[in-house]
Amino acid sequence: MLEMRPGCECCDKDLPADKEGAFICSFECTFCQDCAENTLHYDCPNCGGKLIPRPLRPTAKLIQFPAVSKRILKAGGCK
Repeated sequence: MLEMRPGCECCDKDLPADKEGAFICSFECTFCQDCAENTLHYDCPNCGGKLIPRPLRPTAKLIQFPAVSKRILKAGGCK
């Protein structure tokens, strides 16, 4: 099951698990659409993998299967 990380690793923008706008790689590194598209050009800065849209977790399932709350933020952001 995906962790559904709560924020962008570059800019710390909130990325709710039940909303569109998050992009992940195969290691679940997580970025907002703006950073994925404009800063990273869909290449993960951590592992070199491709960033793709993260699937949504239905709101009703978040009660039983909550997203993680620990935020990961790259020191200095993503340049």
